[in-house]
Amino acid sequence: MNSSFWAYEGSTPELLCGRAADYLIGNNHLPLLICAISVLGGVLKVILKNHEVTVLIILSLLGSVLGQLAYYFVEVHRVVYPLLRTPSYSLYCCFIPLITFMVSLDLDFHILRNVFWQVSLTGLISIFAELIVTGYVVVRFNENSWDLQCCIFFSIALSIIDPFHSASSLKTIGISKMYTDFFRGQSLILCSVMHIFFGVFRGASDASNTFRELHLVLGVVMDILGSIICGYCCARVIEFILTDPFNNSLTNIILSISLVYMTFYTAENFGMSGIVALITVGLNLDSLSFKANMEHVITKFLMMFASIYEHLIYTFLGIVVGCGEIEYFKFHAIVFSLMLFVTVNCVRVITTLAVTPILMHLGREYNWQLGMVIAWSGIRGVYSLLLAPDVYNLAEQKVTAPHLFIFFIQAVSLLTMGINSYMMTQSAKTLGLCVISLPRQRVIQNVIHHIQQIRQNTIALFKTEKLTTNVNWTLVEQKTKIEYAIPSDNRRVSSLLCDDETSECPTDEVLIEEAKLHVAIMQMSSFEKQCNDGLIGVEASRTLIGATKIYCLIQEKFMSIYDVSTYVRSRSWLIMFKNILTYMEYHKEKGAFVLPGVNKFILFVYRIVFSEEFEYAANIITFMYIYPLIIHLWPMARKLNESALSSINYYFLFLYVLQSTLKLIILRKKYFKQHWNSLDFIIMLVGLIDALVLYCVLLRPDNLFLIQFTVTLGYLRIIRLLPLFKLVIPILINTIDVQIKKHLSLVYSITKGYAKSQEDANVLVKQISGRESVYQKLHDILEKNKHDAIKELGFIEHENRDIVIALKTKQVVRRVFAKAQKHLTFLWSRGIMDRNEAVSMHKVFLNKIKALNNFPMVAPPPTADQYLSNIIWMENKDVLIEFFKERTKLAYFDYNDVICKEGEMPLGIYIIISGMASLHSSSPTFGIDCIERPELEEETLFTEYWSSGQLLGELSCLLREEVKYTAICETTLQAFFISLEDLYEGFDIFWPSLEYKIWLNFALHIAYQYFEPNIADEHLTFQNCMANKRAYVESLPIYTEMNINTVDMKFVIIVYGNVINSATEELYFAPCIIPKTCNQIQGSVDITKLLIIQASEPDSTDHGSSIVSPGLLRAKKEQQGKKKDKVTHLAIGINVSSCGY
Repeated sequence: MNSSFWAYEGSTPELLCGRAADYLIGNNHLPLLICAISVLGGVLKVILKNHEVTVLIILSLLGSVLGQLAYYFVEVHRVVYPLLRTPSYSLYCCFIPLITFMVSLDLDFHILRNVFWQVSLTGLISIFAELIVTGYVVVRFNENSWDLQCCIFFSIALSIIDPFHSASSLKTIGISKMYTDFFRGQSLILCSVMHIFFGVFRGASDASNTFRELHLVLGVVMDILGSIICGYCCARVIEFILTDPFNNSLTNIILSISLVYMTFYTAENFGMSGIVALITVGLNLDSLSFKANMEHVITKFLMMFASIYEHLIYTFLGIVVGCGEIEYFKFHAIVFSLMLFVTVNCVRVITTLAVTPILMHLGREYNWQLGMVIAWSGIRGVYSLLLAPDVYNLAEQKVTAPHLFIFFIQAVSLLTMGINSYMMTQSAKTLGLCVISLPRQRVIQNVIHHIQQIRQNTIALFKTEKLTTNVNWTLVEQKTKIEYAIPSDNRRVSSLLCDDETSECPTDEVLIEEAKLHVAIMQMSSFEKQCNDGLIGVEASRTLIGATKIYCLIQEKFMSIYDVSTYVRSRSWLIMFKNILTYMEYHKEKGAFVLPGVNKFILFVYRIVFSEEFEYAANIITFMYIYPLIIHLWPMARKLNESALSSINYYFLFLYVLQSTLKLIILRKKYFKQHWNSLDFIIMLVGLIDALVLYCVLLRPDNLFLIQFTVTLGYLRIIRLLPLFKLVIPILINTIDVQIKKHLSLVYSITKGYAKSQEDANVLVKQISGRESVYQKLHDILEKNKHDAIKELGFIEHENRDIVIALKTKQVVRRVFAKAQKHLTFLWSRGIMDRNEAVSMHKVFLNKIKALNNFPMVAPPPTADQYLSNIIWMENKDVLIEFFKERTKLAYFDYNDVICKEGEMPLGIYIIISGMASLHSSSPTFGIDCIERPELEEETLFTEYWSSGQLLGELSCLLREEVKYTAICETTLQAFFISLEDLYEGFDIFWPSLEYKIWLNFALHIAYQYFEPNIADEHLTFQNCMANKRAYVESLPIYTEMNINTVDMKFVIIVYGNVINSATEELYFAPCIIPKTCNQIQGSVDITKLLIIQASEPDSTDHGSSIVSPGLLRAKKEQQGKKKDKVTHLAIGINVSSCGY
């Protein structure tokens, strides 16, 4: 390592860019200089917004002025002297790691992998062309006395493209992230290659021994492969530390920055490339590698430090340039700087346009418009500047003006930042890379329209509040009016509504292709949310996101659960290893062979070859040869037993020849179709050649070539042990199968997360879709994918019941603690709990969550008693459980058995214990006649898959109507059966609460299935509704009116049947949320059930036992009325019979 900024070999570094420090060195003012530069850079950045290059120019000029003042004034020289004494490599190690990590963290690994070959080809061709042309220009037109080595090093440093600025100007104009990652990926690859080059020469100059080719090769291998392995391991360590739930935000920020530098210094200390290691770390970390919402905070801090570092680098190097001899700054220096700027840009434009046809052939993502923008992306920055001092330090012949290296690179850097950034932006706008497509514009309009509807509904809701009666609603309408217009640079056409014939209107296929990308984004967002909520693990979420990013690029292809399974299998090394072993597994040929005639010898050989004893004998021969081979490979033992080894070799060679001959006689051409037979034949040939060469050595013992060839063939005898692996392969396959089964929990989590993402995407697509036909197609695709995923879940659960039960149990525990943490945060924010108390309780929760890492992989299934207690409407009450336990029967069904058929009267309720059933039905009617809703007349078949824990026939038993679906067993199935008579007996004994509870459970299920985005914040659970009366079920018979109080009733949801608006006579069909504008409704069918969610939770602290649900009161009245009618009919019957008597 150099001891000063400029290192002079064999002398103390006292001469610093002009004059030495001929005074007594006092206090160190470098911290003051750093703080002043940071403050000045921040002030300039605030004043000159969006003009970063102007800020850097000002700081560079101020640094040069400060350097000139230091050259002539001792007082200023004292301030900058510590900087001049700082080695250039120290500045490199201080600034480069954080900037590199920030850039690589912003890159998407999957996008970079898809365009890796295009990026590598463009970058390498461009960099080699720039090195050759720039080197020629430097040698030919530079007036300074630079030798060839300095010119090469200078050309390499000047050719490095800054990944920090190569795409920063494109982010503000709406260009696709795939393009920005293309630019940054290319820059990072070139930076890593050039920094490896400088690192090799830096290590060679520091080494005491001479530079050898072997050291060069080993150094490059360590810089590439070793750095990648080191970076991957460090990424896993960083992820483990940053995901620790006990770390707060400040701790994560400090750890992130410190671990970045630790990774860099560790790699550099062990002879690897710290830059490559940090790039690997950044690519292996994503949003799931941090705690929820922490990636954005850490990225902000990294950007802040990167900006400060950039200001310091340009100012520091400006000071170094200013401290140099001013007599070297002539007019030629300015002309030469402009010449370098023109050269690097012209070469890049020509090479990029030359390789564009090849890249367009390699991938459809690349086009000539992108090539034009890439041609202007050669922006130089801090990477080139920090390597500029090494041009002088690594050169053998020292020049008299080393500061000119920095001056030329800094000038080209500022020119490219200003001119190339502007040209990139204008090219992208002109060539249409930032144009929003027509389908995308339509989506934006639909989103704006949806936001407008939300705004109007919010204002209508506020108008009903008592405290806002005197608000000026006209002014509210004006101030909240949202007007958003797509920028003209991003628009392709002015009209998107397709009202006239001249307007361009996209087809359904184009809209669906655009919607596929939006669905992919929705799915990835759903995966992250599920991971943060504890529904799926980090590995499952990362796998799903990776699969989505790959399959969303395939045209006319929506990712299905089978595609995800293929992706998982391709990434699993266990499955790949098993496939290799399966391919190598030995399969004995036992097919029918046509034997010529009745030759007894052929029949005898046939029986020998296909006998078990023949296979055992071959394996025993291989085992027996292990001991002679060890003696042969041991030189001392070989000399003592030469004659014995020779005889043993001939004996075993005879056995190999005999084995192959017998198989060839019977199998003939089919002999070589078995890989192990081919290996045996090769072993036989090598043995015969070995014996022949040994015989030739005996004839010509003075031939050196034959002796060396004999020794080589002797070592090749080790291949005779390879057939032993065919005995180990079946054992390895069985072992891997056991390990694969242990990973089924990951597969289950992946499938479950995929099914939930399809449901979430379906809800969001409905809100932003602007064309009914497109929405219907998307709805059908998402529903089919969801049903396929649920079917796969059922199969996985049936085949691996204990593993799935353990995983489900763990996930439920995680969700319980997540809910508890949210409630704790709420109580803390409202001042109910003290901060210290909340922190202590939070640590208790975190300890419990961390303990889940040791949760067992398998768990026993619930018993019969536990299944009954798990039924939610039994509320784990012993009376109900004992009542139904005595009446429950265990039912068994085989594959393809019909449990119940559509149109038949229900026999009772089936509680699935194990297995899976498919439910086939027409469109759900929710008690609505098809005449009232014509769209229900369409014969659309729906298929659902139900597995353990779910109930069949619940609604049909409640309504006493025919079953609305056909349930068919997809696997063998076990279920508890509660007959209809026993259920009605329970209704009579536990009236009316039992029937009401079943209706409440059904209503909550329908509400969450169709209106989860609306009621997600209500925290409606069955226990909460029964205990606190947060929501209740209300029955509305036909012709019965009901007033809706919008103050007390937050939501009124029709879960079964339909009602009519008394004022407008508008019909509302289930499932539906009644609008806030409706004040009175009337039942229009015999049975209508409403779920009413109250606006505020009733106070249950006092007189909690006296609070009874309004729906339960009505249910009691109905039950009393039914009993009264029954008594009346009985009395009438008695009177009639007595009169007849």
